[in-house]
Amino acid sequence: MNLGLGIDTGGTYTDAVIMDLEKGEIIGSHKSLTTYPDLVKGIQSTLEGLNAEYLKQVKFTSVSTTLATNTTLEGKGYPAALIMIGYSINKDIPTDYVLSIDGGHDSDGNEIQPLESLENVRDFVLQNQNNVAAFAISSYFGARNPDHEIRVKEYVRELTDLPVVCGHELSLSLGAYERAVTALLNAQLIPVIDDFIRSISSVMVKMGIDSTLMMMKCDGSLVKIEEALERPVESIFSGPAASLVGAAHLTGLKNCVALDIGGTSTDIAMIRDGVPVINDSGAVVGGWNTMVKAIKMDTSALGGDSQVWVQKKIFIGPKRVIPLCLAATEYPCLIEKLETPDKYTPHLMSDIIQPTVFFVSKANGAHSAGIKLSELDGAEKKILDAIGEYPSSLSDIEKKLETHPLMFIDTIRSLIRKRYIQQIGFTPTDALHVLGDYDEWDRTASFMGAEILSRYLNMERDDFCVKLKKQFQKSLALHLVSYFNSDARKEEIEKFLEYPELVMFKPRIPVVMVGAPVKAYEKELDTVIEGDMRIPDYHDVGNAVGALVGDVIYRTEMLIRPSSAGSSNYTLFSDEGRQIFEDHQGAVEYAIAHVERSVSQYMKGYGLSMDNVNFKLSKSDIGGIGTVPLETRLVGIAVGSPRRGI
Repeated sequence: MNLGLGIDTGGTYTDAVIMDLEKGEIIGSHKSLTTYPDLVKGIQSTLEGLNAEYLKQVKFTSVSTTLATNTTLEGKGYPAALIMIGYSINKDIPTDYVLSIDGGHDSDGNEIQPLESLENVRDFVLQNQNNVAAFAISSYFGARNPDHEIRVKEYVRELTDLPVVCGHELSLSLGAYERAVTALLNAQLIPVIDDFIRSISSVMVKMGIDSTLMMMKCDGSLVKIEEALERPVESIFSGPAASLVGAAHLTGLKNCVALDIGGTSTDIAMIRDGVPVINDSGAVVGGWNTMVKAIKMDTSALGGDSQVWVQKKIFIGPKRVIPLCLAATEYPCLIEKLETPDKYTPHLMSDIIQPTVFFVSKANGAHSAGIKLSELDGAEKKILDAIGEYPSSLSDIEKKLETHPLMFIDTIRSLIRKRYIQQIGFTPTDALHVLGDYDEWDRTASFMGAEILSRYLNMERDDFCVKLKKQFQKSLALHLVSYFNSDARKEEIEKFLEYPELVMFKPRIPVVMVGAPVKAYEKELDTVIEGDMRIPDYHDVGNAVGALVGDVIYRTEMLIRPSSAGSSNYTLFSDEGRQIFEDHQGAVEYAIAHVERSVSQYMKGYGLSMDNVNFKLSKSDIGGIGTVPLETRLVGIAVGSPRRGI
């Protein structure tokens, strides 16, 4: 048999499937809990649940993960520094380490200001190299001329061994703010994906799996693992992309919408004519606008492990926590702590100050990727020591420090972000345990947590869980309907969902539900959505299936514009930089040849000849002076199977 192995590491579970690639049939699957920060344990446990003889025959392995998505959604990326050339940003950016220097180019790629002396760059790098995990560089119109980005990158590399990434390496689209954010997020995620890939590779070696290793990108395509390491930001929606491709494969549909309910997030995306629909304007995740070409999707911090907390009403998320039922299986002492919970006045309660919230030390987490970070400050060390290796409540910490919780809440948030501690709390998964819809872990802890929180709202325990489940279901429906009606305000859609007896939503395309808990929400969704809703076999490992059956998809883009006012020359902007041509036709002919050459070379790297590749080249003109357009854009898309010939 020609066997393939698909692996997906999510926020809660690590899934794996073995497939007969010739028949497209799954011959084995298994899932285990994701173990963070030590991913190896969870991955190894998952693979140990598969047939060992089959594993030895595997020749092709592909992986996907939600780690990058979850890291960005929760704001837990490793610290990274940003160097901007020729501009500064007044908007929020996900870092405290920023330097702006003189330089930059105009929209035609001409230098508008010389690159300043790099002494400031030197001081900035040396001052912060022990505080960050990587450096990002973004120059004004660097997409049109990357010279300044390249020069600064080379200089930074002389000063430090930390990873350095440039904006032009990730996107050729315009938008200074979005390019800076994209480069910065990419830098923050390098340690996350590096740790993931190292973990996968070490387990494969240990278990005797000798095969090609690839990874799914956020556009639903597969890439070599080396390329994934260079551009980890492109794995931001790797997990959701895999679930989309997997949903289509499991149902045999060429056109469908996938609704993936995971531990940290719920993701909705569409596949049309067998190819994932792409968001041309760039992915938006965790509120950050990027230039990453990803599947068009709606993602929200709403998952089975989203924290449920109360303050006069029920809140869900956005933070992911360890469910009480799961934590109690690893820490039986949690049951005793839930018997005597902390008590708080409602006006002081927050996502941290809750009677069902506990913290546990994961002190090795910040160093799991082997990077150099700054040492903890004195306050952080005291908190970490006070928490220890077993669940601690705020009152436990307060007793040891003899300090009111309000004085160390910010320190706890910092330790969570740095991965030194993990938070335990009540979740939708706990509610499903109480209602009998899901029975995977310790129900006692879920019952106790629901009882505690329901008292604050003067509700019965089961009524509290029913209301929570309906609130979760309503959010699912809202996200699904909003995906189909992206121009409509969610507030307006929400009003319609209040009256399902009068108005129902009926999509004309099948909706495929994947994820471990989807069956628990099927009945509730049927009350507001009328249509072809499907839950296929192996829905709980849909991501691993998608990671395995994806294709290599190569996209390249060229732009041709007049060089400058009054000039008869034309400038071609491409991944090679910018080139000047005497006339428009010469630029077009070179661009077409370059696209075809780039596609051929890329696919050759995957062992594919152009005879085995589906290639399309589109050309669009904008405006014109006489018969010559003001702008010409050429886009080449090639699709091929990396499993051919294995």
